[in-house]
Amino acid sequence: MSDEATAFVPGHVTAFFSAHPAPEPAVAGSRGAGIALDDGVRVTVRPAAETRTILDGDPADVEPVGTVLERLGVMATVEADSDLPVGAGFGVSGAAALGTALAANAAFDCGRSENELIRLAHVAEVEAGTGLGDVVAQARGGVPVRLDSGAPGQGFLDGVPARPRIEYVSFGGLSTAAVLDGDTTDLTAAGDRALSALREEPTLPTLLAESRRFAREADLLTERVTEAVDAVLDAGGEAAMAMLGETVFALGTGLTDAGYDAVACDTHPAGATVVEE
Repeated sequence: MSDEATAFVPGHVTAFFSAHPAPEPAVAGSRGAGIALDDGVRVTVRPAAETRTILDGDPADVEPVGTVLERLGVMATVEADSDLPVGAGFGVSGAAALGTALAANAAFDCGRSENELIRLAHVAEVEAGTGLGDVVAQARGGVPVRLDSGAPGQGFLDGVPARPRIEYVSFGGLSTAAVLDGDTTDLTAAGDRALSALREEPTLPTLLAESRRFAREADLLTERVTEAVDAVLDAGGEAAMAMLGETVFALGTGLTDAGYDAVACDTHPAGATVVEE
């Protein structure tokens, strides 16, 4: 056992998804596609007499983090520092859970494999109702396409072979739990249509176009998101809404060209990993 360990997990914007609940949390999840971001969450785990979580310097209750530690049989202080706004469609809770699993495994010499740790974090997210597919996407990196729902051993991923520069602007958060706890029939049908189209033509323009269509059909658009996406399109760019948040992401300099003060980052080419200090 070491004094501490740190993991980095990329952020993840979901372009579209379909929800697939199941009695077994490892089988439950979502299908869909998104982009992993160089902006992400850095998670440090230190052994402690009692478990506590600190998010961006403040005590926080991040249910999946506590679940991961409990199932690894350890107690620790978890410090998560995010480059991204919380609750705005960037997969911060999934990143915290996956980062905790990876860092705790290293700090406590738990001896778990990578897929075991991804599965542990995915299950914790599903049980908490805070996400369905971010963990497996963040473990892969790049532009992941989730072809089947579930943790490793259940789900199956592919990807769009591209590494675009991304800009994003967030106007606030949306409740993931509220959306997932409601009737997801129309949302899932829209997500399945989008995935079929992307599989036929796995390109970035298709990803963004299907994301826009999904947001309309799933009735998730807000006025501010619609205005920003339309402004980028009018400026000749590509943009869409991040699921689930009142957040817009664009390729290249799309948001800047449309007059927005956007944050820029690259696509993270690899998945989550323990950081060697």
